[in-house]
Amino acid sequence: MTLSDVVYVCLGLGALGAAVLPRVVSKRPLSLPMVFLAAGVLIQLLPVGVPAVDPVRDRLWVEHTTEVCVIVSLMGAGLAIDRPFGWRRWSITWRLLGITMPLTVAAVALLAWGLLDWPPAAALLLGAVLAPTDPVLAGEVRVGEPLGTERDEDEVRFSLTSEAGLNDGLAFPFVYAAIALAAAAGTGWSADWIGSWALTDLLGKCAVGLAVGGGLGWLLGWMFFRVRASVLRLSEHMEGFVALGATFVSYGITEVLHGYGFLSVFVTACVIRAAERSHGYHKVLHEFTEQIERLLTAVLLFLLGGYLVAGALSALTLTGAVVAILVLLAVRPLTGWPAQVRTAMGKKERAVVALFGIRGIGSLFYLSYALGQDSFGGLGRELWATVALTVVISVVLHGVMATPAIGYLDRRRDGAQPGGRP
Repeated sequence: MTLSDVVYVCLGLGALGAAVLPRVVSKRPLSLPMVFLAAGVLIQLLPVGVPAVDPVRDRLWVEHTTEVCVIVSLMGAGLAIDRPFGWRRWSITWRLLGITMPLTVAAVALLAWGLLDWPPAAALLLGAVLAPTDPVLAGEVRVGEPLGTERDEDEVRFSLTSEAGLNDGLAFPFVYAAIALAAAAGTGWSADWIGSWALTDLLGKCAVGLAVGGGLGWLLGWMFFRVRASVLRLSEHMEGFVALGATFVSYGITEVLHGYGFLSVFVTACVIRAAERSHGYHKVLHEFTEQIERLLTAVLLFLLGGYLVAGALSALTLTGAVVAILVLLAVRPLTGWPAQVRTAMGKKERAVVALFGIRGIGSLFYLSYALGQDSFGGLGRELWATVALTVVISVVLHGVMATPAIGYLDRRRDGAQPGGRP
C-alpha cells in the first residue's frame, strides 16, 4: 500500500462523509466540522504515514485553498438570504459590522499586546484575523435554503448569516493596517501610512468591491432571468455549476481591480437573489455551492486535525491559550451585546447572536495571507498556534451548542405563536 492509495481512501471517505453526515448529525449536539476535525486527528495518529500540512511551510497552498472555500461559502450565504436588502431591514447587520467588529479587533489586539507582550503590528494582526465570524463553519446557525420557511430566516439566523457574509470582506482593511504597521515599525514607526491606508485600503477597495459586486450581480441576474434569448437565460437550464462561474468571475474581476473580492462575491450573490426572488433556480445554485463548500470544509478540517497532531500547538503558550478562550467566551459576547441594544430581539435571542461568533476558515486565510506579506517579527508559529486553537475551540464549542440553542429558540418561538403550546 502506497501513500497515494491512503490519500485516495481518505478523499473517498471524506466525500462520502460529506454527503451522509449532515443527516446523521442533524438535531444532535454535533456538527460536521467536529466530525472531520476528529477524523483528521485520528488518521494522523494511525501509523499510515499521511502527510500533515504545515501552514508555515505550505503557506501558499493553505492561503489559496482557504480562499476558495470562503468565496464559495459567501456565494452560498448570499443566495440563501430571502430578506430584501435595505437599511432598516438589515439594521442588525450594520450594528454588528459597525460596533461589534471594530470593538473585537481592538479588544483582541489589546489582549495580545498586554498578555502576550507582542509588538503592536502582530497584536493588531491577531485582532484582525479573529474579528470576522465565519460563513463556512456556521451551517447550524445560518439561514436555510432559498424560498424556505419563516423559521429558516428568523432574526438570529439572519443576523449571523449576514454578518458573516459581510465581515469576512471587511476584515481586510484591518489586516492591511497590521501589515502597514509592521512595515512602518521596520522604518522608524512613521505614521505616514495611515492616510493612504484610510483612502485606499479602507475606502477605495471597499468601494470597488461593492461596485463590482452590485454591477455584476445585476448583469448576471438579468442574464439568468430576463434576457430574451432563451439559450442565454440560464435559469431555464437549471445548471448549478453556474454559481461557481459567478463566484470566480466576481472575485477575479474585483481582485484585478484591486478591490475586496470577498465583499464583491457576497454582494453579487445578494443582487442575483434579488433579481427574481421566487424562482426555483436559486435553490439549484445554492445547493450546488453548498455541496462544494461541504467538500472543501471536509478537506480543510481534516487537514487542521492532522496539523494539531503534527505540532500545531507546540508554539502555544499558556497566555496564548487564555487569549484564545477569552476571544470566544468574553470578547465576542461582550462586543456582540451592545450592537443589539434596542433591537426587536429578546434577551435570549441576543445572547445567542452575541455568543455565536464562530471563528474558522476565514481566520486561517487571513493569517496565511498576512504572513506572506510580512514576517511580523518571526511570530508566525505563535500566531498560527493561537489562531488554530481558537478555531478548534470554536468548532467544538459552537458545534455542541448550536443545535440545542437554535432548537430551543425555535420551540420558544413556536410556543409564542397563536395556536402554539405556551
